[in-house]
Amino acid sequence: MTYTLLRGRLLSFLRAPQSLADTDSYLYESDGGLLLNNGLIVACGAFDEVSAGAPADTIMIDHRPHLIMPGFIDMHLHFPQMQVIASYAGNLLEWLNTYTFPEECRFVESAHAQRIATHFYDELVRHGTTTAVAYCSVHKTSADAYFAEALRRNMRMVGGKVMMDRNAPQGLLDTPQMGYDETRQVIADWHGKGRNHVAITPRFAITSTPAQMEATQALAREFPDLHIQTHLSENHDEIRFTCELYPEAIDYTDIYARYGLLGDRTLFGHCIHLSEREADAMSEAGSVAVHCPTSNLFLGSGLFPLKALASRDKPVRIGVATDIGGGSSYSMLRTMDEAYKIQQLLGERLNPLESYYYMTLGNALSLSLADRIGTLDTGTDADIVVLDAAATPAMALKMEVVKTLAEELFLLQTMGDDRAVVETYVAGVAAKSTM
Repeated sequence: MTYTLLRGRLLSFLRAPQSLADTDSYLYESDGGLLLNNGLIVACGAFDEVSAGAPADTIMIDHRPHLIMPGFIDMHLHFPQMQVIASYAGNLLEWLNTYTFPEECRFVESAHAQRIATHFYDELVRHGTTTAVAYCSVHKTSADAYFAEALRRNMRMVGGKVMMDRNAPQGLLDTPQMGYDETRQVIADWHGKGRNHVAITPRFAITSTPAQMEATQALAREFPDLHIQTHLSENHDEIRFTCELYPEAIDYTDIYARYGLLGDRTLFGHCIHLSEREADAMSEAGSVAVHCPTSNLFLGSGLFPLKALASRDKPVRIGVATDIGGGSSYSMLRTMDEAYKIQQLLGERLNPLESYYYMTLGNALSLSLADRIGTLDTGTDADIVVLDAAATPAMALKMEVVKTLAEELFLLQTMGDDRAVVETYVAGVAAKSTM
């Protein structure tokens, strides 16, 4: 297979940055080369050195002066909610019942699920996201459409058929046995096919009976290497209702713990209102709290204490995500802009190096997939985004006075969107420009 050599400024994180001055936390090459072959990164470093070792027939693509980074990773979003985004509602439960549940009922139809899957992946690629963790609907047809499109595009994606057997419209309910059987079939059909990863997906405790939670526990025992994704402590009314449904539990987090769902591959969306006991339990289990800033602000759910959770004596692992369609943007740049503002309101600082760490290596570590994605390391998947901090006239004007890498990253985060994404490479193949 023909080699491809990308030239541009390279940025890839080695670990979490401790401050803006922590230059040891990342690799930065002002004139870098990235050699790709057969979907993998073969070499990364100074352009002169990498190009000298490239085969004679290598195709060279010059992205100067743009920034080349690992593709963005989105840790939590809902594939069936593309037509739910920007729906006016007062809070989470009203929004679910008024807009989300009726829309998800449509995914029983294969043609509709396939059509939305095409648009869904187009938007991810357009915004520089190369891996995402998504909820499908309760229907197996939605999971089939989701994974078939991921396979067609050769994207590394995580997703699962939602399990829910109460407190939703009839068209969105399975049973404990059906949820178990269909999830098992999705695993058999799709897990490990291409770059697909299936996640066990009980929507949240409100929509699952104890019997279904037991079925989820059985799946988790049978498939211990799979991710588990669900929701936790997003909204005060949600928390009260959940605890009423499970009065034997100490708190919301304890419900999941009682069913063996608190582990180091469990991804909990939101986690805004955790008690100290719950944060301790999550830390001890290694579970991940996934921050969804645009969604939290849009639905008025609360301000996620990112810094407090990450810096406590028993730190909680953190991921970041768009949460489409409660979230209001497909862009991880816009997502981290809102994350920055939330920390400002909490009297904390989120510096731009941290933001880009979370979007790449940080999320990859939270997914236990850093050996494959999230960096520009040799031997990892060639999932790459190319960014232009002068993509719009207003950005170009600001770039005239930008002096440092951190300032450029902050500009991209604050003013950037899909227009700032010059190209998205999926397994070494240009995907945005060929849509």
